Amino acid sequence: MTITDSGRIAQSAGAGERPARPPRFTLDGDAALEGHLDLTCARVLSGIRGLIPSQNLEAVMLGGGYGRGEGGVLRGLDGDRPYNDLEFYVAIRGNRHFNEFRFHRRLDVLGEILSHLADVEIEFKITSLAELAARPISMFSYDLIAGHRRLWGSQAAGLLPGCDHHGRAGEIPPAEAARLLMNRCSGLLFARVELGREPFTPAAADFVRRNIAKVQLACGDAVLAAAGRYHWSCLERHRRLEILAASEPAPWLDAVLRHHGAGVEFKLHPALDGLPRGALMALHSEVTALALQCWLSLEGRRLGRAFPSARAYADDAGDKCPGSSPVTNLFLNLRAAGLRPRVHPSPWRNPRGRIFRSMTLLLWEPSIFSDPGLRSRLETELNARGHSASDWIAAYRALWRRIR
Repeated sequence: MTITDSGRIAQSAGAGERPARPPRFTLDGDAALEGHLDLTCARVLSGIRGLIPSQNLEAVMLGGGYGRGEGGVLRGLDGDRPYNDLEFYVAIRGNRHFNEFRFHRRLDVLGEILSHLADVEIEFKITSLAELAARPISMFSYDLIAGHRRLWGSQAAGLLPGCDHHGRAGEIPPAEAARLLMNRCSGLLFARVELGREPFTPAAADFVRRNIAKVQLACGDAVLAAAGRYHWSCLERHRRLEILAASEPAPWLDAVLRHHGAGVEFKLHPALDGLPRGALMALHSEVTALALQCWLSLEGRRLGRAFPSARAYADDAGDKCPGSSPVTNLFLNLRAAGLRPRVHPSPWRNPRGRIFRSMTLLLWEPSIFSDPGLRSRLETELNARGHSASDWIAAYRALWRRIR
């Protein structure tokens, strides 16, 4: 297994992997779009090198769909345009927290300036090669290491030394499937809020459609990750999901496959089709119901106990993140609570379990705002009081942003 110049893992024949393609940002974007993205990367790199001393800068990588060569192509009468955010990973020698304090604001300003020229939002994430090498594999680290576009870094040095373990997709922990669904279903929850706003703007419609598509994709991706069959390419993931659905016939798995196909299509060729609110509400309801089936099934398998309903999952007192370090969990809970220690929920359990429970209640339990017992549980999990649905969603969003 070797890393190609574009950062993709080259697999040997017979390994069930597709060979790496020549470096492109998209599968089928026109030459103008490819050139635009290439110029954007050059501008970004020039800006980064102007902000960060060369002796500190280790590597600059474009991650996400465009880094893997599967970025979204928005078709238009004037040609192709980008659609997804551009995610740049900036590896800087030394302590990440110190480097974030030193460079984060500068990079944010650079991103704001260049986003206008790029026609999409530009995001920067600060890391270091030593930190990447020391981390255990996650879905994020696998996606980055297995598929990225290198903009800066020593090819002779191998760019990402010590990161071979991040290339083994079969070793992604099952908890990563839960984390993926948690994040994507949170987007589904926020999309529900947008569906109820007045006026319902085209920007709101795009937000709703995009987050629905992310869940359509994530349901199938989570099934594959839990089965040890995840892959960096969305096309290859869909092929593997077809094989899995054929070998394990089940109505809900067929629905996962169908929606995953729609999610792949939207990811590669997003459409601003202007679906009316009624159609979006119907699709949102259908995908929300499917996501619940996936969530309860995969969480039941991961935690070793059955959950017949969303309420049963939220009422279950067991640790939703078993095996996590109590000391680390204490610090995470302190950060989530603004450094104010609390006895309930347990400060020794991973606070992500609080997000799991509260998300399950807010997204899938219709009696959450009328049942005093459920409201009390939600208050405990979110460490907040609310008087309306918007209050609870705001409290959930704040916790989710700190812990996700």
